Amino acid sequence: MLLKLYENNPNKRHINQVVDCLKNGGVIIYPTDTIYGIGCDLYHTKALERLCLLTNKKREKSNFSFICYDLKNLSDYTLPLNNTVFKLMKEVLPGPYTFVLEANSNVPKHIQKKKTVGIRVPDNNIARAIVEELGNPILNASLKIKDDFLEYYTDPELIYEQYHDLVDIVIDGGAGDFNPSSVIRCVDNEISVIRKGKGDVSFIE
Repeated sequence: MLLKLYENNPNKRHINQVVDCLKNGGVIIYPTDTIYGIGCDLYHTKALERLCLLTNKKREKSNFSFICYDLKNLSDYTLPLNNTVFKLMKEVLPGPYTFVLEANSNVPKHIQKKKTVGIRVPDNNIARAIVEELGNPILNASLKIKDDFLEYYTDPELIYEQYHDLVDIVIDGGAGDFNPSSVIRCVDNEISVIRKGKGDVSFIE
């Protein structure tokens, strides 16, 4: 299904439709503030298996990030943050950044293969509205298109052509970006840039 949503005012009924799909083990493609994402409900084991197949990732080696609505429930998934890291996250989020933080034991066992977790709060009202209604994060990977044409990264109708028989819903939220998020690692009281993406990281270096 190709579902049109408008970022400035996401249709509540359509958001509920997407959330029902996720709760039932669905996999969706949806807009973020960077590349379109492909994801599932964090707590749905069978959906994770589908996501791994679609992204060609092994569960124990995957680098899925958690799409969150805000920073209020970080303690559900991460160890306590020092003031410097928390202040930094508050300053740049929502935004095109993934923060790699130390995971705690509350992270679902079916994905708890690593000591860290990637946290994303995208500056996109559609993604955040879905997460808010879902009540927990979306497990996310950036969409990888088989062809090298940038249009396939940014045009939801072309994305739908490639994925309509593989996922349950493709959300048309308008043209996407082709730059990934910047990845900032905050572990062992050290802050470092793993990947320079769309988000400016000059304030860290």
